Amino acid sequence: MAPSIKSFIANYIDTDYKVEDDLPFPVTIKEIPKNTIITQIGQVEKYAYFLLSGIAKIDMIRNGEESILEFFFPGSFFSSYTSFLSQKGSDVELMTLSDCAVEVIKYEDMQTAYKHSLLANKLGRIVIEQYYIHKTNREKGFLTKSATERYRELLNFRPELVQQIPVKMIAQYLGIQPESLSRIRKEIS
Repeated sequence: MAPSIKSFIANYIDTDYKVEDDLPFPVTIKEIPKNTIITQIGQVEKYAYFLLSGIAKIDMIRNGEESILEFFFPGSFFSSYTSFLSQKGSDVELMTLSDCAVEVIKYEDMQTAYKHSLLANKLGRIVIEQYYIHKTNREKGFLTKSATERYRELLNFRPELVQQIPVKMIAQYLGIQPESLSRIRKEIS
């Protein structure tokens, strides 16, 4: 089954849910070209996205240097979550790394759905729980794993898509210099 919000719900939230069933909120499909900034630093995030195809990233600037916090692959929800949840300016930037197709949910529509839909509430909770677990594991990985181990995990997760991400960006994600990543790649190949 191709990735979609409906297939995500059927697989992770409600096994009785059928893809022909209605969602408790409106969704639009949007095509976003490569290298498009979706959410700028300082902008209030008004949307949550589900990635149908392509690759996106979330990053921030620290001491004048870009730090990549996460890559998003098809089948992933993404947003400037802190801004989306608080409706305050974003401290991160969302950007496409390739041409992307996304399903888009408006903040207001999600809030309305939370008021009357158990399915919407379950979806919101599961997405945030998965994101929290992923972020916690990533943080622990920075404290307990070598850059080589973290790179291997990234390769194991989506090897075909990692090949499409520039080495410099993967190094930024791993928190190392591109030269160090080149050495790691030589060692494990």
